[in-house]
Amino acid sequence: MPHPLLTAAQLWRRTASHEFLVALFDFLLLSLAVYLGYAIRLSLFLPPLFLTDCIHAALGFSGTALVVFALGGQYRVLWSQAGFEEYLRFAKLYGLAVLLFLLGNLVWRFALLPRTSLAILIFSGFVFCNGLRISWRLPHGLSSALAARQRTLIVGAGEAGILLARDLIRNPGDLLPIAFIDDNPQKIGKRIAGLDVLGSTESMTKIIEEQGIKVVLIAIPSAHGQKIRSLYDRLAPLGVKVRILPSLRELAGGNISVTRLRNVKLEDLLGRAPVSIDLNAISDYLRGRSVLVTGAGGSIGSEIVRQVIRNTPKEMILLGHGEQSIYLLLESLQRLSPSIPLHPVIADVADETAIDNLFQIWKPQVVFHAAAHKHVPLMESCPREALRVNALGTRTVARAAGRSGAERVVLISTDKAVNPSSVMGATKRLAEKVLKQEQQRYPATAFMAVRFGNVLGSRGSVVPKFELQIASGGPVTVTAPEMKRYFMLIPEAVSLVIQAGAMGHGGECFVLDMGEPVCITEMAELLIRLHGYEPYRDIPIVFTGIRPGEKLEEELFYNPSSVHPTAHPKVFSANLNSFLQPDDLDELLELGVARPELALSMLCKMAPEYRPDCTD
Repeated sequence: MPHPLLTAAQLWRRTASHEFLVALFDFLLLSLAVYLGYAIRLSLFLPPLFLTDCIHAALGFSGTALVVFALGGQYRVLWSQAGFEEYLRFAKLYGLAVLLFLLGNLVWRFALLPRTSLAILIFSGFVFCNGLRISWRLPHGLSSALAARQRTLIVGAGEAGILLARDLIRNPGDLLPIAFIDDNPQKIGKRIAGLDVLGSTESMTKIIEEQGIKVVLIAIPSAHGQKIRSLYDRLAPLGVKVRILPSLRELAGGNISVTRLRNVKLEDLLGRAPVSIDLNAISDYLRGRSVLVTGAGGSIGSEIVRQVIRNTPKEMILLGHGEQSIYLLLESLQRLSPSIPLHPVIADVADETAIDNLFQIWKPQVVFHAAAHKHVPLMESCPREALRVNALGTRTVARAAGRSGAERVVLISTDKAVNPSSVMGATKRLAEKVLKQEQQRYPATAFMAVRFGNVLGSRGSVVPKFELQIASGGPVTVTAPEMKRYFMLIPEAVSLVIQAGAMGHGGECFVLDMGEPVCITEMAELLIRLHGYEPYRDIPIVFTGIRPGEKLEEELFYNPSSVHPTAHPKVFSANLNSFLQPDDLDELLELGVARPELALSMLCKMAPEYRPDCTD
């Protein structure tokens, strides 16, 4: 059976005449306050003269207050869910109403007001009206008290934290906001949005213990991964639930509310500083252009498509080998930007006829070539296929682009192309050389490569694998304790790829600033903790040994001295070098694809940087 107070509160919130009833009660209570002021002053006896003054004063005071309250939005407030700020605003508006009433009486002299009566009516009017509002808050307060609400601390008393606190107060659920903490010394000790700022993050542990905090909300969307990581490392041992507002990039102008809170993810802890992009430069080469993205259904390709669309191209050609990924991409894009024509193409990038037909039909002016085989151990057993797609496919797309007069071609390369130890890395290195060859053949088209490391959340990356292993109870398998990799977020990598595309004049290999490499073992430990387990105790970590083609650490440059800065601080430039003549490269490439048994040896000849066990 529902609690009677809960039922009353629900009925009250559903009442259509809410505003009118609050105003009516205000009028009656303020009039009563005026009467009491006169009655108490005159020992409960009002002579006819004072009775007339009382009526005039009641009408003047109540009318003035109602107008001020209405203009101040008091009758739009749902008092059953009001917080400290609403009550403070009411007090200010009440003071303004008193002032206007006194000024009006001074000008028009509509009532004789003894000083004692005046003091009584001001005090009692405030108590009556404020008490009315508090009484409507009580049923809601009781209903909240009946629910098991978790004491909650908000980290960050900035704009995001304030909006979050207001939403928690107005829409209470299972979280009970207790206080803020903030590192701004000017805010410590102050009261913001109805909550005290109890201290800085340095005193966070003590505050959590003293206040009995069960949930911590990190409301700092502008914070870098290092800051979030520092907070999380200190919170994890305390046994509190940690939730976070998304980054500014994820929020993208969306409203800040309880619904935007989510659990802390790995990318929050490994995230980097926000990337600044020259939007004008990007728009100049994308706006109104026909843009082709190969591998459009993949993790990188689909993000390229989404970001390019924001720059209003004339049309987009979405090339993929798998129909399901292209279908899902189309479904999402039609909601994102229904006005831009989208042309799906299912084809193999190494199919010269299909690619030539594509360029003849749509004549794309800008090409982002993201199609590739990228799984390192798998390509070790399939060298011909890696050679065919990664190298021959790149040549096919590049030549078709050159013949059709495309303005620029941007190849998505990898750090594994530097001193490659794997078939995948060697074929991507060969793709870079192919681009250099085609630049010489078609100088009117600007060919460039963009090289970067791993991206979090991409298909085939280690993170989804670890998550599946954790979900099944472990163990989490890591190849070697010392294994390190560079990591970026997909949106960040793609933003820099598109930026590099604007800077290239032809023949460049752009290298993205990947920051510091991340230890894979440390990453596995973080993921386990994020799922609520303790590494090695709840979920074991097992080291399986380095797989074929893998290196302990990846490299970004062949020769750091040959790498030059660009206009963007996170993009560097190097030359696309090839040690082979174009004819030799063509002959070896076609031979390696035509004869599978020769694929590996041909790859060694075309990419002498490659260091596997191979024979001529």
